This record gives sequence, C-alpha cells and structure tokens, in this order.
Amino acid sequence: MATSTTTRDRARPVDKHDERRNQLAESALATLGELGYARTSLREIANRSDFTHGVVHYYFRDKFELIVYCVRYYKARCVRRYDDVVADAGTADELLDGFAAKLQETLREEAAMHRLWYDLRTQSMFEESLREAVTMIDRTLEEMIWRVLSRYAELAGREPVTGPAAAYGLLDGLFQQALLGYVAGDEAALETLSGQVHGLLPLLLRP
Repeated sequence: MATSTTTRDRARPVDKHDERRNQLAESALATLGELGYARTSLREIANRSDFTHGVVHYYFRDKFELIVYCVRYYKARCVRRYDDVVADAGTADELLDGFAAKLQETLREEAAMHRLWYDLRTQSMFEESLREAVTMIDRTLEEMIWRVLSRYAELAGREPVTGPAAAYGLLDGLFQQALLGYVAGDEAALETLSGQVHGLLPLLLRP
C-alpha cells in the first residue's frame, strides 16, 4: 500500500536546501567581509570554509548570486534586531537610547559585514546584475528606519517632519561616517554616532 505524502514531507527537501544555503552564507560572510566584493570568488570562499568548491557552486550559480544572498540574509537578521528595540521601548527616551545602543553594538561587532554592504551598494552602480537586489535591500532598511522613527514619534506624541527616504538617508549617512571612522581606528566613533543619533531624531519630529 502506498504511503501518503504529507505537506511537511513535501516541504522537507526545500527546507533542507535553504538550510544548506544559509550555512554557506554564514561561512561566506566572514570571507566577504574580510576581502570585499572584488577580491572574493567562489573558490576563495570554499578555500576558507568547510565546503568544497563543487558544493558552493552547486547551491549558487556564481559569485553574484552568493553575495546577494549573503547580504540579504545578514540584513534580514539586522532588521529583526531593530524591530525588537521598537517592541521593547515604553517611552520615547527608551526607544532613542535603545536604538542608539543597537547601532553602536552592530557597528562594533559586525563592522566587516557593514563594510561589505556599502561595498556592494557602490558596485551596484556598475554591475547591473546587483542592482535589483541592492535596491530591494535598501528599501527594507528604509522601512526599518521608518518603523523606528514612526514609533518614536508616536511615543513622543508628535509627528515626523520628513518622509521615509529622507530619514533613512540622514541616519544611513551618519552610520556610514561612523563606520569609516571605526575601521580607521577612531576610538570615539561609537560615542560620536550615539550623540549624533540622540541629537538628530528629536529634530525629525514636529515641535
């Protein structure tokens, strides 16, 4: 008698495939963060991981697909961290403090990954194959910043004076400046970023 195939059984091969791609992404991120976009190849990633070049190539057609997957995977994880800050804050000051602290934490602990993101975003101006994915990731980050600012405004009982794109551009600019300072050895970069964020967010709300 034939056994029935459940929905869970049918989904298992896809889940296993995605799980392996996630494992490869975790392994590749360290190499990408160290070497950057231009100097990283599938073979280099394989040489610095527990996976063979054949395995890496089986799951990803080329370097573009792997790098885009890695950055999407990492940025999705980052967004969830900030959503936790929004959910946990009970006052406007708590949200502001938590947001600034989380920016400092991710810059301090994962500077290489952020450096890779800015590298990839710049490369997308020249590599059309990267453009769609970079635009999508940028939009996700913009939406994340807007959730933070909208909740901050709600807790403060005020309205934002600007829209999502401008708010994202301002905060992203501050973060990129801090990253440049931090990787160059500026010990004050983290505190400078926190002070700038504390000064900027109140200015983004109507009096």
